[in-house]
Order: sequence, then C-alpha cells, then structure tokens
Amino acid sequence: MLISAAICPHPPLLVAGVGPASDPQLDRLRQACWTAVDELRAGSPDALVVIGSGVTTTHDAPRSGTLAPYGVDRAVALPGAEGSGTTGSGGSGRSSAELPLSLCVGAWLLERDGWDGAVHAATVAGDGAESDCVELGERLAGLADRVALLVMADGSASRADTSPAAVRERSARFDAAMARAVRDGDPQQVLALDGQLGAEVGSSGVNPLRVLAGAAEDAVFDADVLYDDAPYGVGYVVGVWERHG
Repeated sequence: MLISAAICPHPPLLVAGVGPASDPQLDRLRQACWTAVDELRAGSPDALVVIGSGVTTTHDAPRSGTLAPYGVDRAVALPGAEGSGTTGSGGSGRSSAELPLSLCVGAWLLERDGWDGAVHAATVAGDGAESDCVELGERLAGLADRVALLVMADGSASRADTSPAAVRERSARFDAAMARAVRDGDPQQVLALDGQLGAEVGSSGVNPLRVLAGAAEDAVFDADVLYDDAPYGVGYVVGVWERHG
C-alpha cells in the first residue's frame, strides 16, 4: 500500500560540483528536495521505490551511475536492497546500462540522506502508454504493507526569456497544472495532465507521475508543495503526499 510520496526534479545542477555549491535559487530547491526525502523517512516505509524517466525497465543491476557527463567525476549508487523486479507490461526487462540521470539524482538524494532501507527502482519511457504506467504503479504499491515513492519528475524546459512568448506561455500553463495536481494530492488530476503538451514543452515528468497515480489508486492524500519555480528557465516542483488517516 502506498503511504507516502515525494516528488522531486532531477537536474544535475542539484549536485554541488555540477551546479554552484552556493546559489540562492539552487539552495532553495536543494533544501526543498532534502526536506521531501526527510519526510519520506519519517513515515517509516517498509520499501522505497525510486521512479524516473528513461527506457522502461527496472534497475536491479547495475544500480550505479555517474555524473561525469555533467562535469563532475561523481559516482552514485542506489542504496539498500535489490530492485523491484517489476515493470509495466510494455517494459524491456532489467537494465543493462548505468543508471539514467533521473535515478542518478535520486540516488544522490538518498545517499545524502543516509537512506539504509529497502530501495527499488524503475524508469518509464516518455512515450509509454498511460495504462502501463498506472499498472506499474499498482504493482509497486503491492511490494509491501507500507510503500513510499520517490518520483523524479521535471517540469517544462522552455520558460527562459530566450524562448518565444507563446512557448513560455504554454510551458507556464503546463507547469501550473503539474504543481496544482501535486498540491491537491489528486491522482485523477495527475492522470489528466496533458502528456502531449508536456512533451512539446520538454517535460519528462508526466509518466513518472502517472506511476504515482497508479500506486495511489483512489486513496486520499494530504499534500503540500515545497517548491514551485523555474530557475534558469526550467520548471521544478517539489511536493510531498501522505496518506490521509
């Protein structure tokens, strides 16, 4: 059963050494992500699942990656137990490559937090079917009595001043809908996000969020948004969901 979730973006700039060690915009974003992960820990889940964008697959082995392509020789690894062994019906099986960026940043957040519980991981393709994402979420929620999700989901990538005004407007509209769905803790709002619009404005977050919606099913969640902004022209939302009652 899903008891809680944290929604975080996965820009490599989060990691000091890739992004500036001290930057007011990044500091607020980093602190929000750290708080969200802390709240997951406070719920004492039996199992944690990290969901991100990439080829639809689980990440049993290897469970490590590197941020070297982004300018810092920093290896990361998913802590804890073996992977979930679960994919959507359109999945390609187990990963045979290093972790993608979404899971690398998720692994970095967990390493920083000192997470030592059971950790599972999966990625979903941006063009994957909504039904496969929902089914994956339902199956992940059944991994244990108390399951938490760390959902790595970026917003739009087209809100910089250099983008055409019409593109900025569409990007802001998508990001506002994403933030509202997270703030309301509403799986149906998540499923109503416009995936085509998200792809057009450069968001990789729709399908990871659909996995969250599948895991949540029809449950009621208390929710909060800890961060909602677009530093450097990219939309980022950080939020937390906790099962009501």
